[in-house]
Amino acid sequence: MNPRQRVITALSRRVPDRVPKTMSLCPSQLARFRQETGRDDPHAYFGIEVRTVDPLAARNGADFGRYLGEIPAAARVDDWGIAWVRGDFHFERMIHPLRDASSVQDVLTYPFPDLLADERFAGYAGRIAEAHRQGYAVIANCMAVGGTVFWPAYKLRGMEALLVDLVANPDFAAALLDIVAEMMTGLARKLASYDIDVLWLADDFGTQRALMMRPTVWRVWFKERLRGVIAAAKSVRHDLLVAFHSDGKIDEIIPDLIEIGVDVLNPLQPEVMDPVAIKREFGTDLAFWGGLGTQTTLPFGSPAEVRRAVHDLVATVGAGGGFLIAPTHVVEPEVPWENIIAFMEAVEECGRYDV
Repeated sequence: MNPRQRVITALSRRVPDRVPKTMSLCPSQLARFRQETGRDDPHAYFGIEVRTVDPLAARNGADFGRYLGEIPAAARVDDWGIAWVRGDFHFERMIHPLRDASSVQDVLTYPFPDLLADERFAGYAGRIAEAHRQGYAVIANCMAVGGTVFWPAYKLRGMEALLVDLVANPDFAAALLDIVAEMMTGLARKLASYDIDVLWLADDFGTQRALMMRPTVWRVWFKERLRGVIAAAKSVRHDLLVAFHSDGKIDEIIPDLIEIGVDVLNPLQPEVMDPVAIKREFGTDLAFWGGLGTQTTLPFGSPAEVRRAVHDLVATVGAGGGFLIAPTHVVEPEVPWENIIAFMEAVEECGRYDV
């Protein structure tokens, strides 16, 4: 199998020739990679089978000054009007442009970006075709500022403010979420019209202990909006694979995610959910992407412990196919280089299926 075939087979809950893999490095780890290998592309060096191909960025052109007020000179403002201020390492804090909004009219008059602008899709089909020509599976992100519905809305408003709005200002919350969901529905439909292999959705709804809201609240505010985004994509291509990312403990809503059309669940965070139990309960309906703990094993285990974790995941979550192994988050600065190598070597050692 070539890499694309391997990924599509695994994420379609079938058995490929071997378990596919991926990994994302934070900036300091990317610098370490270049130092250790003398190479620039971790994907090519490690034989990673997937490539993300997204539309181009575009300037909004709106003046966000009246929403942001005075901001630090070094802050960057994205096309959603969110200001980002660099902190330690690669982390940034946000200045939320709708933090002081109070009425539905404030939402309706906000200068949202045009996600479907022609300039964003200039050359897009060609870039996808080139990734396919090289044999890779193509992922396209149906996301903005890191998420699909919840994340863009809370980054505009502020997380605490938006969560309060769900209870105390529901008309405002509905207006904001409806506009974001409508934008993402259009983007999903557009992306699905191209020859992508996986449509990637994301919204972090989990904490280390449970959902950050009751499941009934999630179903009222987010389930149907996400369903609409997925339905729009699958109305164009009914067999398009849809992956959904949420950090944290979200097992209470996994049946809902299956119901609304999710095919692949990421990241299967082992610190808060048992990957083996999740595979046993939901493996007939979902493929899984992730599984290797970035809060525990990868940063703090020994290389031998990393190898053992990989072997265990392949033998359990990978049994019968339906698994792409990866760290559950970007590889952060504290992860030893030896553990990165141990992860990749272990996948090569134990990832082949006997078919």
